[in-house]
Amino acid sequence: MKKIIALALASAMLLTGCNGGGATSAEAVEKYGSDTLKLYNWGEYMGENLISDFEKEFGVKVIVEYFDSNEMMYTKLQAGDAYDVLVPSDYMIQRMVEQDMLQELDLSLIPNMENVSDGVKNLPYDPENKYSVPYFWGSVGIVYNHNNVDPAVVEEQGYEILRNTDYKGKIYIYDSERDSFMMALKALGYSMNTENEAEIQEAYQWLLDMNNTMEPVYVTDEVIDGMMTGTKDIAVVYSGDATTILEENPDMSFYMPNEGTNIWSDAMVIPANAPNPKLAHEFINYVLTYDASMGNSEYVGYASSNQEVLDELSGEGGLFAENEAYLPRAGYEKDEVFVDNPVLKKTLAELWIKVKATK
Repeated sequence: MKKIIALALASAMLLTGCNGGGATSAEAVEKYGSDTLKLYNWGEYMGENLISDFEKEFGVKVIVEYFDSNEMMYTKLQAGDAYDVLVPSDYMIQRMVEQDMLQELDLSLIPNMENVSDGVKNLPYDPENKYSVPYFWGSVGIVYNHNNVDPAVVEEQGYEILRNTDYKGKIYIYDSERDSFMMALKALGYSMNTENEAEIQEAYQWLLDMNNTMEPVYVTDEVIDGMMTGTKDIAVVYSGDATTILEENPDMSFYMPNEGTNIWSDAMVIPANAPNPKLAHEFINYVLTYDASMGNSEYVGYASSNQEVLDELSGEGGLFAENEAYLPRAGYEKDEVFVDNPVLKKTLAELWIKVKATK
C-alpha cells in the first residue's frame, strides 16, 4: 500500500512540476515572467551546487555559458548576444557603464547586499554599487618556496626579487600585460594606471631587464600546477590561485609587496538587453546568501564577498585560517584597482609582445 501511495505522489509531483519543496515552473513564470535564466560566467568559478540549488528553490532553469576573458564577454555582448547576469571584472564594468551596456540595479530586490564586505563595496569603477554586486575579490601577489627563498629577502625586495639573479630560471610570470606592467610600475613607485610616457617606458625597460636576465617562464593557469609541484620557486599569482597552491603545497608562502598591488573584483551585473531582469535580481540576491557564498568560496578558493563567510573561512578553525593568500588586503593606500583605458591597454599589449620577443 505504501508503495502505491508513493508512486501516486511521485506522479502527482511530476504532473504539478513540484521539485521537492521549492517553487514550480509555473510559479516562477508568474513571479518573474520567465522560468529561465541565462548566466555568462568565468569557467570553474561556482560551487558545485550553486546552480542546481537555485533551480530547485525557485523552480527555474539556468543556462550557463563560460568566457575566458573580459574581452571575449564584451565582444559577444557587442554582437547582440543576450544574457541575464554577467560576472565581469572591475575595469570592464567601468567600460560597460560608460557605454550604457548595463541596467541600474534595483537594490530593494537585493536585500542581501547588506551581507557584502565593506572592503569590496563602492569601488572606483562603480562607487555607489548602482550597477554591480561583488562576487569574488582578491589581489595579486608573490608565491614563493620558503625553503629555497628567504622570506626576509622577499619582504625586503618585493617585486625586485623578480630581477634578483640568485633566482634566475626559477620564476613564473603571469602572461598578462596589465599585471606585468603593474608589478614593474609598482616596483618603480608609480601608479599602475599611469598614462605618463616616461614612466611607462621605464617600466618597459624594467620588464626587458627581467626578461633578459632571469629566464622567466610566462604562464597563465599552468602556474597553479607548476607551483603546487614545486617546479619553480617564485611566481606572480592571483590570490585565489595562490590559496589553492598553498593548500596543496605546504612549502609555499604568499606575499603582497609593500609597494602596492592590484586589488581586483569580479561582480554580477545585469546587461541592458537582459530578457529577464526580475529573475536576474533574484539570482544575484541568492548568490549573496550564506550557503551559496560559502559553497562558492570553499570550492573555488577565492575570497567571498559575503563578510560572514569571509570571516568564517579565514578565522580560527576556518578552512583557510592558516592560508596567507585567502584574505584580501583592504584599505592599503598603495593598492589600486585597474581603471579602464583601452588606449593604455593597447600600448601595454604592444610593449609586452616586444618584451617576450626578446627571449
